[in-house]
Amino acid sequence: MRLLPEPSAQSLRLIFLLIFVMGVAPSPALTAGCPDRCVCDDQLVVQCAGQQLTDFPADLPLATRQLIISNNRIGELPALQLNYLSDLVYLDCSNNSLTEISESTFGNLRKLAYLDLSFNTLAQIDDRTFGPLASLVMLRMTDNPGLSEIHPDAFSENIALQVLDVSRNNLTTLNISTLIALPALRSLGLSGNPWRCDCDTEDLCLWVQIEGFKFQG
Repeated sequence: MRLLPEPSAQSLRLIFLLIFVMGVAPSPALTAGCPDRCVCDDQLVVQCAGQQLTDFPADLPLATRQLIISNNRIGELPALQLNYLSDLVYLDCSNNSLTEISESTFGNLRKLAYLDLSFNTLAQIDDRTFGPLASLVMLRMTDNPGLSEIHPDAFSENIALQVLDVSRNNLTTLNISTLIALPALRSLGLSGNPWRCDCDTEDLCLWVQIEGFKFQG
């Protein structure tokens, strides 16, 4: 399965501009405190990367716009804590020990534009997992070696999604209805999966060939 081209530099700049202009004014709520082993700044960024955390950071400032918890050993994203961050637009959870996510995990993150779940231990993506993320533009979900199933309706409500990368997982098939539901899609990563040779995969290959022009430039 070939990897469709990455978005152009101009497209990426536009995506990240969208992410960062969704409100960056300092807020008194951010100065209320900062989790242990994290760094918080006046641009509403909370940086907790590489701190050997095993739990999701507690007492996050409610005004947080960007949360970076990559390169830790966090095993769960607690919905109750995460969904207090209703202004969050950027969430990097890559390289952790996440085993499960669900619709409730992201239930109140309607401004989230960037989500990275790469290098975790996810096994499946259920119906409407990303449904609440109405503003999601970029989703990276690569290098989850046990990820073998993505429900056909996992992205059915993510009409703003432009970049989707599910490379290097354990996917053997992907229902094309998962992709047809994404009218804004511009970049799709599929490489490095053990695709099964059957009718479903044949349909996916045909869809990629027919629709591939949309992903150019």
